[in-house]
Amino acid sequence: MRNNLHPSDKPRRVPKPLDEERLRDLAVHYVGRYATTRAKLTRYLGRKLRERGWDGEGSPEIEALVAHFDALGYVDDQAFAEAKSRALTARGYGARRVGQALYAAGIEEPDRADAEAQARDAAFESAGKFARKRRVGPFAVVEADPDMRRKQLAAFLRAGHDFALARAFVDAAPGEIPEKEDH
Repeated sequence: MRNNLHPSDKPRRVPKPLDEERLRDLAVHYVGRYATTRAKLTRYLGRKLRERGWDGEGSPEIEALVAHFDALGYVDDQAFAEAKSRALTARGYGARRVGQALYAAGIEEPDRADAEAQARDAAFESAGKFARKRRVGPFAVVEADPDMRRKQLAAFLRAGHDFALARAFVDAAPGEIPEKEDH
């Protein structure tokens, strides 16, 4: 007689509850695999504790473990913020969008100040990259009609660009790049 069970119908192996050693091993694996922040590591470990339970002495010391990893340099919020800022501005996103991404990653104000300043400094170049990628304004083949320009302006604003800078690129004629000094 054949086994009519589908492979997904097999009982799943239940992972062992975490103790201090397993929790530390999970944290080492996570920081070794992903660039992360203190907040993201804390959320990850908290989720793993909810999924698997706790089998160690006392209560789990997630904050102490995260602080230890920070002291060892395994987690560096400021370096993460600067790398994230460079990556987003290189893709054409504006300073406001960079700030939102850093906030969502749980990076505190002192650690994200330099990254946000870098994004503001690169705003013109970032807007140019966004315009080139979307074929807007100076990078368009033909001049857009008013309805299309409203849509292009909205896309610039969603990408986190300043209104005046977005307007300068959207209103520019094909082949006519706006002046940097104006913005």
